[in-house]
Amino acid sequence: MKFHKAALSGAAALAIAFGAYAVQPTFAETTVMVGGAPMYPSKNIIQNAVNSKDHTTLVAAVKAAGLVDTLSGKGPFTVFAPTNAAFAKLPQGTVETLLKPENKDQLTKILTCHVVSANAMASAIKKMIADDGGAHPMKTVGGCTFTAKLKGDKIVIEDGKGNVATVTIANVAQSNGVIHVIDSVLIPG
Repeated sequence: MKFHKAALSGAAALAIAFGAYAVQPTFAETTVMVGGAPMYPSKNIIQNAVNSKDHTTLVAAVKAAGLVDTLSGKGPFTVFAPTNAAFAKLPQGTVETLLKPENKDQLTKILTCHVVSANAMASAIKKMIADDGGAHPMKTVGGCTFTAKLKGDKIVIEDGKGNVATVTIANVAQSNGVIHVIDSVLIPG
């Protein structure tokens, strides 16, 4: 009987110990650094983008266009996110002009042409490019059709004006999709 009580109390102690251990959060998120900040897969596109020092112009544009709630939504979204340096390549005064309230429709069109209604990781995009003979047409949320191609092992996106943006950081997982950082702003044709 003493052995039985000792075994039960030992088993109870183990169960309590393992139970306490199991309650502790034991996972760590795999993050990608963008603009000096970790991008967390458990956060949505907006929650992550606001922390990137390289995307302050994009975040300001998304706010001015009234797209914060949309890009915080369920998705899935694939966002081709131009950096501040990408916006700086535009002719002088373009960004300031687009951010004016009277240009909200044009700004919204440009921004939504950077979004595809899917969760397309780089491997899937590369497969689509290969399946389509080297050039995959992408229909965007904004109604644009851009073309995804490969330049070496990098994905490039050609816009409606023939300009090309290169994906510089791919596969930044979000809770509602994925971000691919690009080095140029895509312009509707």
